[in-house]
Amino acid sequence: MLADQNGSNFPRLVKIMQRLLAPDGCPWDREQTLQTLRTYVIEEAYEVADAIDCGNFENLCEELGDLLLQVVFQTELARRQSWFGHNDVIDGICEKLIHRHPHVFGDEKLTTASEVRANWELLKADKKQGRGVLDGVPSSLPALLRALRVGQKAARIGLDWPDSMGVREKIDEELSEFDEAVARGDEQAAKQELGDVLFSLANLARKKGIDPETALRETLNRFTDRVRTVEAEARRLGRKVDEMSAAEVDRLWEAVKEKEAF
Repeated sequence: MLADQNGSNFPRLVKIMQRLLAPDGCPWDREQTLQTLRTYVIEEAYEVADAIDCGNFENLCEELGDLLLQVVFQTELARRQSWFGHNDVIDGICEKLIHRHPHVFGDEKLTTASEVRANWELLKADKKQGRGVLDGVPSSLPALLRALRVGQKAARIGLDWPDSMGVREKIDEELSEFDEAVARGDEQAAKQELGDVLFSLANLARKKGIDPETALRETLNRFTDRVRTVEAEARRLGRKVDEMSAAEVDRLWEAVKEKEAF
């Protein structure tokens, strides 16, 4: 049965949260702070992403509920400190959506997605005058996603290559510097150069219109599936994969890859 679409369940969720945080409510909930909940909101966001990737919309519904709970939980903690409340959060995002969509709620004429995106960035920049170009990139983002966002922001002020070939040449340069650091036995320099390689790869992905976070995640998913298939094949042969020689495991690995090609 579909829930009421007019949003009337939101006050119910707020009241439940307030009851849990009452003096005679839940001891665990009452001990939480914004800092202790920080990990949970990140985990819930990733679980939402996993449900989307898996195409499991029943799970997606549940995970979006868990993520919404974090919004309500943290907002209620803030309200108790008189910082802001639930209406402030909702009003803030409503005003932002209206302001950032003048082609829908105003008279401006924007007809393509690229025009909308460009105007969105202009409106953001206008509101946040005085802030640095990278100030809007959270330092807590996963490093690869942060690298993509930093590259995108830096490109807007001209810190970019004219085309993807420039980035590709930079990757070769950084790899060469990494090899030199390794040859010298300079671990600190090697770590720094490897970071430069990864950042350059993220920029190459950006130039090619590829989301590096998604690309790496899909590779990891394929690798994980292959490892599990190798383990299953070893069990079928009455063996344990961790007791097999490297050559035997490699043969199973190549067999699995060959089957995938068909």
